[in-house]
Amino acid sequence: MPAAARRKPAAAAAPPSLDALRARRLPLSFYRRDPATLARALLGCALVHGDRAGVIVETEAYLGPEDAASHARFGPTARTAVMFGPGGVSYVYLCYGVHEMFNIVAGDDGDAGAVLIRALAPLRGLPDDAAAARGPGKLTRALGLSRRHDRRPLDGDDLFVARWRRIAATAVRRGPRIGVAYAGAWAATPLRFTIAGEPAVTRPRGA
Repeated sequence: MPAAARRKPAAAAAPPSLDALRARRLPLSFYRRDPATLARALLGCALVHGDRAGVIVETEAYLGPEDAASHARFGPTARTAVMFGPGGVSYVYLCYGVHEMFNIVAGDDGDAGAVLIRALAPLRGLPDDAAAARGPGKLTRALGLSRRHDRRPLDGDDLFVARWRRIAATAVRRGPRIGVAYAGAWAATPLRFTIAGEPAVTRPRGA
């Protein structure tokens, strides 16, 4: 048998250690920027909770009161006050009474905005399946996140974001956010960011 035929397939890369991820943890100052800029910057970073982690491959930016798709359009309320900064804190809410949605607050204190984390590619402690954290509801279940993790600073040891992959500008795609048809002209605003060709990215209905 030729040597090429006997060659074993390459072993899958070992998942990174938690210490390696913690060494790349982002400082809170990273989040003190406008939501659209932060949504783009988070692509390729790793969202870590406990001993599980995934690479962020899809995000959506939600702006301040002027954005008709944003919770901030109602002004600061008991639920949404966290969106008014400062950035670097989690915002987790229940959608349609079913799905827990994990967001990261953006901007300086008083500047409303957040980034919804829509999909992750498995990195550590998740099934080797692109669908495991595809979609915001599946993502929180996969990482074990819930409203108990609302308003958490993202610079701790248990819940944080780490630098992981650098994503070239040519690999980033922008488009309208999903499920915001009620928002009028804002529904078409290209505030959804994805990594081109990434199988873990969600597909809008009809796409």
